[in-house]
Amino acid sequence: MNFKNFFFKLLNLKKETKEELMKKFLIVGLGNIGDKYTNTRHNIGFKIVDEVAEEHNVTFETEKLGDVATFRFKGRTFILLKPSTYMNLSGKALKYWMQKEKIEIDNVLVVTDDLNIDFGTIRIKGKGSDGGHNGLKDIQEKLGTNKYPRFRFGVGANYSKGRQVDFVLGEWDKEETSQLIERLPTSAKVITSFGTAGLANTMNTFNGK
Repeated sequence: MNFKNFFFKLLNLKKETKEELMKKFLIVGLGNIGDKYTNTRHNIGFKIVDEVAEEHNVTFETEKLGDVATFRFKGRTFILLKPSTYMNLSGKALKYWMQKEKIEIDNVLVVTDDLNIDFGTIRIKGKGSDGGHNGLKDIQEKLGTNKYPRFRFGVGANYSKGRQVDFVLGEWDKEETSQLIERLPTSAKVITSFGTAGLANTMNTFNGK
């Protein structure tokens, strides 16, 4: 093989590699590690990525800064991440895995709870403020931007003044637990839609549901 052919082959290889990278997606469910947090409202991000992993028959393995599971769907690679850094340092794990897997910010989806949305309601956006959410606040600080896709799952605001922390760190009540059985599969579809149909189509399909 002459040098010219080798050079063009190398260029094509790099192009293919770039195309493969564009088909990789990092899905980051926010939450706190430990049994006492498992069924709390603040851990809905963990619960949703757990649902996705179960539907695609993959298990999480403990890796650096989090538990990770990977699966392929319709030609895309989805990397599910549950940070082990606790909520307030979520950005550290997200940034590490973005860099490790060479995933662009547009291919990252952060899954989190939101007090400002009615229970069970889905809201997906491509950018926005942290809204007082410590996990989102740390992600924004670590990335240096608020322009990253996020999937907010409404947990409602059924708490008295001054009891916000107790509410988000409290466990789901019986009615919420029953309704989650229905809401989690829909939430899982948001994840795969994000990777296969794109952010805009996913917003149009699921926002407000």
